[in-house]
Amino acid sequence: MTAYISHTSIDCADAYALSEWWKVVLGYVDDQDDPNEPGHDECWIQRPDGGHPLLFIEVPEAKEHGKQVKNRIHLDLRPSAGTRDAELQRLRDHGAREVGDLRRPDGGGWVVLADPEGNEFCILRGKADADPDAVATAS
Repeated sequence: MTAYISHTSIDCADAYALSEWWKVVLGYVDDQDDPNEPGHDECWIQRPDGGHPLLFIEVPEAKEHGKQVKNRIHLDLRPSAGTRDAELQRLRDHGAREVGDLRRPDGGGWVVLADPEGNEFCILRGKADADPDAVATAS
């Protein structure tokens, strides 16, 4: 017997605001049978096809002290279309803060970003980055 991941939980200070922010980043939606509303202390979002959901849970230490230490687990994201740099700009425009640039001269590597509550996540290369011909068609 084995286990599987039901969902990923993210401790936060404002579950509704952070879930709304991540919905834009990931193209996720609310559970139509239980939509999130301001003031909810738990907010569930999922892919439109119902795939891997995220659960944002308000915790007292996040409300009182904010993020104190580096995440022990984080999300690594790939652009679903376009390049890493285009996705990086989209996320910056959405309010992500750059924490570290670990891109390499050969085009590999990633960029570390933080969401509005300081949770870190990475942007990896997209398919368009790996295939120079795909960049021209993605633009």
